[in-house]
Amino acid sequence: MIFTKQEKIRFQHIDYAGIVFYPRFLEMLNGIVEDWFEEALDRPFSKMHETNGIPTVDLKVQFKKAARLGETLTKKLWVKNLGGASILCGFSFEDEQGKLCLEGEVTLVNVAFQENKTDIKAEPFNEEMKQKISKFII
Repeated sequence: MIFTKQEKIRFQHIDYAGIVFYPRFLEMLNGIVEDWFEEALDRPFSKMHETNGIPTVDLKVQFKKAARLGETLTKKLWVKNLGGASILCGFSFEDEQGKLCLEGEVTLVNVAFQENKTDIKAEPFNEEMKQKISKFII
């Protein structure tokens, strides 16, 4: 199963040339990860971040084609590997004609916060969460 969302390119996303400024693509990636956790895994960041987090620890991106103001991107996210406390996800963003704008991989790690949030450590996913995530393995 692939988690899919659409996002319209807005003025806030672009640079002077009218194309998406590359850091905005990474914000859009974080947005689809956040939506995936809330909508598909029933683990919204607003609740999760009281005790846990899911930081990015590795990121590989290839920019294939510019995306422009007013276009709508189709963002896709899937799981390539599920570890004890980590997830390796593949992702792609396509334009309205299905042409690839960017693709890559992101590694996320489930972490637990100490009570005062001064220290974090990797924490394995529970079985329920593993089952939910496993539905997206390709």
